[in-house]
Amino acid sequence: MKGNPLTMVPPLDRRRFLAITGGGIGALALSACAGPITSGAAPSPTTSTGTDWSKVTPAPEITFWSNHPGKSQDVETALINAYHKTQTETKVTLVTAGASYEEVAQKFQTAQQGGQLPHVVVFSDVWWFRYFLNDSIISLNDLLSHLKVDTADYVEGLYKDYEFNTKQWAVPYARSTPLFYYNKAMWAAAGLEDRAPKTWQEFATWAPKLKAANPSAQVAHMYSAASDYDSWTLQNKIWGEGGALSKDWTITCDAEPVVKVLQFTQDSVYKHKWAGVSAKDASADFAAGAAASFVGSTGSLVGVLKAAKFDVGVGFLPGGSQATDMVCPTGGAGLGIPKAITPEQQLAAAKFLAFLGLPENTAAFAAATGYMPVRKSSDMSAVYAKTPQAKIAVDQLSHTRSQDYARVFLPGGDREIGIASSDILTQQAKITDRLAKLKSTLTDIYTTDVKPKLR
Repeated sequence: MKGNPLTMVPPLDRRRFLAITGGGIGALALSACAGPITSGAAPSPTTSTGTDWSKVTPAPEITFWSNHPGKSQDVETALINAYHKTQTETKVTLVTAGASYEEVAQKFQTAQQGGQLPHVVVFSDVWWFRYFLNDSIISLNDLLSHLKVDTADYVEGLYKDYEFNTKQWAVPYARSTPLFYYNKAMWAAAGLEDRAPKTWQEFATWAPKLKAANPSAQVAHMYSAASDYDSWTLQNKIWGEGGALSKDWTITCDAEPVVKVLQFTQDSVYKHKWAGVSAKDASADFAAGAAASFVGSTGSLVGVLKAAKFDVGVGFLPGGSQATDMVCPTGGAGLGIPKAITPEQQLAAAKFLAFLGLPENTAAFAAATGYMPVRKSSDMSAVYAKTPQAKIAVDQLSHTRSQDYARVFLPGGDREIGIASSDILTQQAKITDRLAKLKSTLTDIYTTDVKPKLR
């Protein structure tokens, strides 16, 4: 990385919003796409603030609500300090609004009822759409255009994850894909190739060898703790078997491929006994040597590499019997601006978003956390030279697909899917019955909370 990534502030170019072209990260043929497509009239939320931003003066103070994803509080603080050095009109205060995306979202929801709203807030992939439905956030198109932000330099798939009805509702921030993490020493002891498995079926043949060759490890693979809701990575296995949690707004979580996946997963714990469910944190279990492998966010990479006393391997997510490519979801969080604050505060918030989105600042954030650089032009060469594992996530971007509506566009869908999966894995719930119950719950959420607002 050239220069100090926290203090370099080059002028922002003005460009029309174009389809991504050119080389580098931006040339990736990303499959992650915009928000759900609906027919008929537009949803009730407004699509523009209608404000003449040239006549607005930025507010003198704003707050930034974050849960510090990827243990990012230090780099967030450094970025804010760097921002203060570039201008004096607005002071930014970092607020710890929760320990997770869900806690931030709950606090933001509460603030809508009369509490103190933030001015910039972290929006996870499973929360931003409900803010849109509730008309509690503003579209950013006019502000980004006014500030001459080069939106075409954002990685296309990550940027368009927050697009709906041709409007942009957030910008990418702490973005990630799941990775397959493995202990290279345990792999070698079992006589395995130094790579991630190509399919989960292949890994099932490796697992007994891993257990036999590494008696100090509790399991060959550790699944996420029940409290983490594993609906994000569950999509990987389901897609590999040709299934989905939903097809657009039609709920398909009880279909045969989903049943097959959860039977495979349940059997790996109870019948074949090569996998376990973490009591708290699968990444910590892995770093401590209790598991030979786990699937976790790229945002866990820096922490895992620091904590592990062994060589850590990372690879693309395994496929299944029906698909071995395009089986990886993107995830993580973006940044947005509330509607119920003043135009002065909204403009100040947007200027701070523009600063955080500068290529050198997104590179600094990625280097400090392990999240992906969200700009095409972010220079990550020094990071990749030191930590080649970090490049795997970027390479995997061209093999991702947009998430199922049931998880990211149904309010509470993520949690309901995760609870159902947890019941199957930790309580040995009957799979077909539990998935039928889940389908009923998700269908009711769509019918009651989403469908009326999409008319």
